[in-house]
Amino acid sequence: MGAQRTVKLGVIGLGGRGRGLLTLLLGMENVEVLAICDAFEERLEKGLSVVAENERPPATGYSDYRELLARSDIQGVVIATTWVTHAEIGIAAMRAGKYAGIEVGGAAALEECWEMVRTSEQTGMPCMLLENCCYGRNELAVMNMVKKGLLGEIVHAECGYEHDLREEVAMGDVNKHNRFHNYLHRNGDVYPIHGLGPVSKTLEINRGNRLVTLTSMSSKARGIKQWATDKFGENDPKAKLDWTQGDVVTTMIRCAGGETISIIHDTSLPRPYSRAGRVQGTKGLWMEINHSIHIDGRTPAHKWDSFDNYLEEYEHPIWKMYQELGVRGGHGGMDYLVLQAFTESIMNGTQTPIDVYDTAVWMAITVLSEESVSLGSMPVAIPDFTKGKWINREPAPVSRYALDAVHDQLF
Repeated sequence: MGAQRTVKLGVIGLGGRGRGLLTLLLGMENVEVLAICDAFEERLEKGLSVVAENERPPATGYSDYRELLARSDIQGVVIATTWVTHAEIGIAAMRAGKYAGIEVGGAAALEECWEMVRTSEQTGMPCMLLENCCYGRNELAVMNMVKKGLLGEIVHAECGYEHDLREEVAMGDVNKHNRFHNYLHRNGDVYPIHGLGPVSKTLEINRGNRLVTLTSMSSKARGIKQWATDKFGENDPKAKLDWTQGDVVTTMIRCAGGETISIIHDTSLPRPYSRAGRVQGTKGLWMEINHSIHIDGRTPAHKWDSFDNYLEEYEHPIWKMYQELGVRGGHGGMDYLVLQAFTESIMNGTQTPIDVYDTAVWMAITVLSEESVSLGSMPVAIPDFTKGKWINREPAPVSRYALDAVHDQLF
């Protein structure tokens, strides 16, 4: 397929996250949003208002995503619905001949991950998990450092999602937030991908390496119940809910290359936000928590150095370009970059930087984590969704937004 001037999209799911992505898309010159969809009428009306406020051509509103997917003039869809419908709608989108851009969330069953892979392979349509943290400034700089050998051979990485979401979860029955029902009934790492996505790209997962086994352990669940008790009193119905999701879930993964990855999920206790990043190799390590780095022979022995002292030298060219153009959008600018990566792939008719194999294995960690927790932290095998292709895959498309290599020549 040849390059096209304008990408024609649909947006499915218009909660807070969906409307935020819609606003960013409407601000992109190379994007036209032809249709939007939500099952809740009030959210659909809010979405239509967002389109009008951005002074863009009117978009058609739908309450049934199947009607949106039936349109032949839509090339791709951004899916920001509840976690348990991401795979279902993404599969339907690929079958309808659309690029599928799926918002972040874990899977509920391995079969839906396999079905995404089978559908993408059969239809030739990409399925990209819109993991914005893969385009974080620090994460891309660290990846650039690793590609240039600064940290030596990578041995271990840590990552996670540490975010005080007590109010958001406890009030989820009111604000229609999908975490509410998930936390009531599930116990595992229900949101591993913000940390695992960047680490996987740094460790070349699915392209020369793969995730092999995991084991997960969950703490007791106390934080949300305590928050509701303090907020509403011990006799309030919210204070009497029994949550299944443990407050802190720790998952350990072993890779085919021998690396280990530790993932933490910590969203039900008071704490500052962190993605708990750490990448450690034979020549040094980077730590997010204190924004620091230690390089053998370059920093003083047994001392930390500020990561800022290395950013200028190892800044990823994406972020050099981005800062010159002007950082925009939510989450420190990452949302805009991941949407640009998705839309550029559609425009050029190429595979997405995060492909269906990445999408499937990252989403699968949730259901595998639940399985390990339920089995008393027994090790669980992680499927090879590439079916052996990871050993010697064809090169990923060359692009400014590539995550498997740094293409300095394109900037």
